[in-house]
Amino acid sequence: MKLDSYWLDTAPACTSASAGPVEGRVDAVVIGGGFTGLSAALALGRRGATVSVLDAGRIGGGASGRNGGQCNTGVAQDYAALRAQYGPERAAGCYRAYAAAVGTVERLIREERIDCDYVATGKLKLAAKPHHLDHFERTAELIRREVDSDIDVIGRERIRSEVDSDSFFGGLLQKHGGQMHMGRFAVGLADAAVRHGARLFENAAVTSIEPLSNSGGYRIVSARGTLHAQQVLIATGPSRHGPFGWYRRRMAPVGSFIVVTEPLAAGRLAQLLPGRRSYTTSRLMHNYFRVTPDSRLLFGGRARFTASEQPSDARSGRILQANLAQMFPSLADARIDYCWGGLVDLTADRLPRAGQHDGLYFSLGYSGHGTQMSTHMGQVMADVMNGNVAANPWRDFAWPAIPGHTGKPWFLPLVGAYYRIKDVFY
Repeated sequence: MKLDSYWLDTAPACTSASAGPVEGRVDAVVIGGGFTGLSAALALGRRGATVSVLDAGRIGGGASGRNGGQCNTGVAQDYAALRAQYGPERAAGCYRAYAAAVGTVERLIREERIDCDYVATGKLKLAAKPHHLDHFERTAELIRREVDSDIDVIGRERIRSEVDSDSFFGGLLQKHGGQMHMGRFAVGLADAAVRHGARLFENAAVTSIEPLSNSGGYRIVSARGTLHAQQVLIATGPSRHGPFGWYRRRMAPVGSFIVVTEPLAAGRLAQLLPGRRSYTTSRLMHNYFRVTPDSRLLFGGRARFTASEQPSDARSGRILQANLAQMFPSLADARIDYCWGGLVDLTADRLPRAGQHDGLYFSLGYSGHGTQMSTHMGQVMADVMNGNVAANPWRDFAWPAIPGHTGKPWFLPLVGAYYRIKDVFY
């Protein structure tokens, strides 16, 4: 079993990163070489701007290359709860932003001819308890009435035709969305950004950003050299590198863990998951799963409320393997080939934040739904940096610090215990 991301291990090497020094003057520096940063660099390059992307490690090697491989509409929160918190107009705006984000991913794949095994199979949220299905029915009616008519509730009598498991009582099917190979998408997005003039630098952790009083720009110091830029975009996700304490205090870096089985027989998969959709369960300590392009089952979840660190990821992998066997007993003997973890940049309300702070642009806090939204927000932030502030769907959302959070998430074990207890009664 490899303690590595399946997406990163099976992706082609990224040959677009620059071997040269980090130096000179550019129009914009993007800090973070994940989907947000690469998408922004691509969009800015298309406008003729000179752009450099600085990543502390490998391009696409953070959350963008360590997630569940799903790309779907639907907000991270339950829609009814979001509506109760923010009102129908703002809740509908959030939902539409995620739908637009899926469209952005599909458009970039098409325009840049990115080979990433994208398939549009939709997302099925599975009811782990009977009353969860009742809630899905009420939520579906709200969504159909206010924002999206193309959803379906699958009752108990039909759910086995979607997922061959005794664990579920129905599901909510959101048809707009799909899945892809995250490593290949990252490499394709990087290649596209370079084709449009961007320069990408790996192992270039940023150590300081200093405003320049004489030019109005910034001096960005990294492990590989120094750049001067007129604009800076912070796209670091939950990274713990760099002088970004203001952002870290507003996000909890929650670990999410994944295992991937050996390749499975086509007939076996056709019986278990005939639609090959993206799946997630309705529990607070939820699981998510899908079939990979080479017919493996990817199975993930919040196995433990802790950060991802080798070799302790293997412990989370054993928990996930037990959950997988309980959900699909016929896979109890399936070999696990990959196990890894990653960090989710969780905000208090599980919605992204984007805008400007102290002159620096930022887009962060995707809360586990970042594949589509991070790619979308890279494009959006290029518009914002070009003067179109109204393009940002999150511009009016306040972002206070999490009380008691100084950057190190000491409270995660307490949150995990709370979620486990709540799951019993929810």
